[in-house]
Amino acid sequence: MATIEGTFEKSSSLKVAIVIARFNDLITNKLLSGCLDCLSRHGIDVSESSNQIDVAWVPGSFELPIISQELARTGKYEVLITLGAVIRGDTPHFDVVVSEASKGIATVSRETGVPIIFGVLTTDTMQQALERAGIKNNLGWSYALQALEMGSLMKAVT
Repeated sequence: MATIEGTFEKSSSLKVAIVIARFNDLITNKLLSGCLDCLSRHGIDVSESSNQIDVAWVPGSFELPIISQELARTGKYEVLITLGAVIRGDTPHFDVVVSEASKGIATVSRETGVPIIFGVLTTDTMQQALERAGIKNNLGWSYALQALEMGSLMKAVT
């Protein structure tokens, strides 16, 4: 029986794109910071002149799938990370945005064969979002780890 797993040792050569929503940027900027910190500590060049990582900003989480699709189709990236924060309000808008963003991102990943990490916080309150973006822990770090693992796993199976 073969066991195939992603590793973190062989991930320093990965090419990564991060697609990040501007809406709720108090949260998404913190997620980006955690994400870049993790990638850097695992050997990815995150400097301004890096050819290993690109960051694309979109207006909100609803727009994450379309830009993820275009970036994945370029063939330049081995893994994408989407970052967003959707906080429940008094209208059904939350449900629509979360549903379409998650379905769209999953569809793009399946159709292109490029792993896309779903780093969209979906919380009931701003406090919950802040806790997940740095007050208690920074899930941006976790999303980057998932990207490293999936990027190396895809190399192992292809």
